[in-house]
Amino acid sequence: MGVSDRELDDRIRALLNARAANSSICPSDVAHAIAPDEWRPLMESVRQAARRLVEAGEVEITQKGAVVDPESVRGPIRIRRPRA
Repeated sequence: MGVSDRELDDRIRALLNARAANSSICPSDVAHAIAPDEWRPLMESVRQAARRLVEAGEVEITQKGAVVDPESVRGPIRIRRPRA
């Protein structure tokens, strides 16, 4: 599926903007929003987009509520806006 990095980044931003400031999203939320019937192949691309946005300081990646290193995390994650 030909989804651009920009589209993934923008979809993460849009989903976060549509939620409360202290909410998070699942990478599958992003994948479902882009391709409701064929979302699974997008999962790694969404995780890569989240890592890009972490580098840019736009989001944090969490696991069990704690911020984690995006390069070494394994398993289920959540994406949220940075918290002060």
